[in-house]
Amino acid sequence: MTFITKRHLSRRTFLRGTGVTVALPFLESMLPAQTPLRVAGALPKTRLAFIFYPHGVTMDKWLPATEGPGFEYTPILKPLEPFRDYINVISNTSAPNAYGADSSAAANHSSSSSVFLTGAKQDANPRPVLGESVDQMAAKVIGQDTPLPSLELKWESGERSGPFINTISWQTAASPLPMESNPQVIFEKLFGDGANEAERKARRQQSRSILDSVIEQIASMNAQLPAGDRGRLTAYLDDVREIERRIEKSEKQMAAAKLDVPDTPTGAPENLDDHLKMLFDLQVLAFRAEITRITTLMLAHELSNAVFPATNIRDGFHNLSHHSSVRANMDRFAELNAYHHGTLVYFLNKLKTTPDGDGNLLDHSLILFGSGMSNSNEHNHNPLPLLLAGGASGAVKGGRHIRLAKDTTHSNLLLTILHKAGVRAEKFGDSTGIVEQL
Repeated sequence: MTFITKRHLSRRTFLRGTGVTVALPFLESMLPAQTPLRVAGALPKTRLAFIFYPHGVTMDKWLPATEGPGFEYTPILKPLEPFRDYINVISNTSAPNAYGADSSAAANHSSSSSVFLTGAKQDANPRPVLGESVDQMAAKVIGQDTPLPSLELKWESGERSGPFINTISWQTAASPLPMESNPQVIFEKLFGDGANEAERKARRQQSRSILDSVIEQIASMNAQLPAGDRGRLTAYLDDVREIERRIEKSEKQMAAAKLDVPDTPTGAPENLDDHLKMLFDLQVLAFRAEITRITTLMLAHELSNAVFPATNIRDGFHNLSHHSSVRANMDRFAELNAYHHGTLVYFLNKLKTTPDGDGNLLDHSLILFGSGMSNSNEHNHNPLPLLLAGGASGAVKGGRHIRLAKDTTHSNLLLTILHKAGVRAEKFGDSTGIVEQL
């Protein structure tokens, strides 16, 4: 006779403390006893991440020479080669709706970010109108059973003038969503209960972890979980505490510096790479516990003249993108492009090394990484530099350069991403079909 003693937990089990709600990662105890991992509904749904960078790239150092599998990674793509099996480079897409009646440089830049996830033509008269973005269409379908339907982030702090340049996420045609750069604010959004800001502020001032208020619940749960689940829970909570520690350290550094830097919010590290790693880590935590399944991230605004200390480039980002077709300038811009692509390595590695169901988070994610501009020196929007990473829960096979028909609207790719995530939309933006090769 077999006795089944496995404790069954709800997938939406939370630990609740004072001003705190801690979602849990996927545990085998969340499946009924003797249930295989790969059964209908047992595995987490595909997570979607959309990452935007401005100003395009030096295209001849981005575009692979051959299509299909086995292509040679170009200098800009080279940092991503260790993840070849998870990556598809998509070429020959265009953004026709980014070309408007106003052909000024400012208009072309703002349309690059506005069209990236909407495939729509912007209209600022008499009020800003664009179109629903692909992340928000997905949020209406696969984001309604998570605490946060979506999460909107940005690396570069501050705001710029104009309605279309500060976000890539639009809830409706007339409702742009704000992007948050402050890790502390994001952390509280993920783990605060939204009702006790005074208590959360007091906790931060006392340097108390959010986990301190649920420590007894953790001990009680661990006593009833099997060894494998105890290990998964401990690793997840260790990551929560580590990110909290890094945020607290950043706040103390900013306070100690006593600098008047209005564009840098409290909680954001002065070191740009550390800041971006926090944003990636917060997304991984959110995916891991299914606090949200959908994130967007702007690496920088269009027209940004940020300088990135981790590189050897000291030119402003936007200035260098106007390279006047001078080879030396184009090569320096390509070096900056390679750095931005290299930042994705940290995110992909965190996803790949995070267990999730019968695989890892990279297996169960689909990430769009790219720009709404091609050659910034010419302010053109074709062909766009776009790539996909992740297995989409078995729906996408990686390792290929997929060369589409010339001037295929990138909305076809956005519609395909929706389909791969289980959102069966018939049309998106100016789409004319899906990308059959995926």
